[in-house]
Amino acid sequence: MIKQIQDDFDLTRICESGQCFRWEILDEPEDASTGKTCRIIKGEDCLYVTDLGGGQFDFDCSEAEFDSAWREYFDFPEDYRQIRARIDPEKDPFLWRASEAEKGIRILRQDPWETLISFIISQNKNIPAIRRSIEMLAECCGKRRTDFRGRDYYAFPGPSEIGALCEEELKACRLGYRWKYVLAAAEAVRTEAVSLDGLKDAGEPETMWGLTQLYGVGVKVASCVSLFGLHHMDAFPEDVWIKRILKEQYPEGYPFREYSPYNGVYQQYMFACYRNHGGAV
Repeated sequence: MIKQIQDDFDLTRICESGQCFRWEILDEPEDASTGKTCRIIKGEDCLYVTDLGGGQFDFDCSEAEFDSAWREYFDFPEDYRQIRARIDPEKDPFLWRASEAEKGIRILRQDPWETLISFIISQNKNIPAIRRSIEMLAECCGKRRTDFRGRDYYAFPGPSEIGALCEEELKACRLGYRWKYVLAAAEAVRTEAVSLDGLKDAGEPETMWGLTQLYGVGVKVASCVSLFGLHHMDAFPEDVWIKRILKEQYPEGYPFREYSPYNGVYQQYMFACYRNHGGAV
């Protein structure tokens, strides 16, 4: 199914934005006439998307499947061009340049449970290592599936599946000391000691309090789960990159109130700009 996407949508930039870990940009398209293809695993679903150029994308699903499973996931109801248009190039030239350089990033509507576990695993790991650990965990206890090209993949396991694993099995997924945090999160979600769905409509103070009650979840991980898993678009995770940006670009303070309710989107532009260009755009 080929669709014309008028809004910002860049497969590579989303894949490399640090918010999702089960996207794979294929090195070479199967057909020389097509552009770059991305294989996306979401829960128990797998989708191939090919960028055909000129705003055209080939989604390997029906219109009904796209509407039911993928339109919301890619956050297509939101207009990211309008979000960028809120930036005044005269008042904030750095953020304007960053948003122009990194346009195409969107905040995905990901599963809160998978996002929670993914970012618990992400602590003190680089992105390739995070991806590998998540894949190993899925292979360990997730349901095996086969996509339409005949490639096997594994659905992300639920709280009960992960909760049934022992220490040795979790450590074998290269979780290191994080295995305790993963197991504790699985138990908390399974027993509904924390309701991730209930936090979707909660305010940010309640969300942060609820998430940081989980063993091993600090402010940084909680902020990432809030933004990337609960789709709280004003959440603003601060890692070493963002702290450096705030110090160098906003010595008098970053205007959170002015940029609300899209601070999380602007955070992604800034993060990608510094990581990809050192801020020199």
